[in-house]
Amino acid sequence: MGFFIEDLWSSIFTPGPTPTLLVATNVTFAALQLLLFALLLATYSIHFFILSFLSGALWWSINWFAAELRAVQAQEAQKEKEGKKAHADGKPRSGDAMKTPGALDTESDTETEEQRQETPLPTGSTTAASATLQLPEEQGARKRHSVSGESSGYGSTDSEWEKVDDHTE
Repeated sequence: MGFFIEDLWSSIFTPGPTPTLLVATNVTFAALQLLLFALLLATYSIHFFILSFLSGALWWSINWFAAELRAVQAQEAQKEKEGKKAHADGKPRSGDAMKTPGALDTESDTETEEQRQETPLPTGSTTAASATLQLPEEQGARKRHSVSGESSGYGSTDSEWEKVDDHTE
């Protein structure tokens, strides 16, 4: 039992569904289903039936996701095994694309992934960039003072800006 708890603790910090974590999840959901069934029999409340249905759906979806992830990992392992077998003799199979070391992998498994390319700044824009990073007082902007007569030294708020705009129109 101690080994299972230690293995469960370490599997929490391991990416992906580990067998120990799946066993713990299944035992927990089974206990929850038993509790909800007992409460349903004790109270005849429809709420426990609905909670049991939702719990069962979540339990099924977690196991489905783990099975799908396991299948994808098996496919990737199979592709990697075939790739190693193909390149063992130094000759690529037909249809295999050879990548040079340091080449970027531009293929993506997700649709929302995008490549970001940073463009270098032109040499003449360093003064413009440094001007935008300066404080407003250093750029020549002047601070508007409060209309209410307060001289706290702080900048004014948006409502005070509206008061200034109303008086200047």
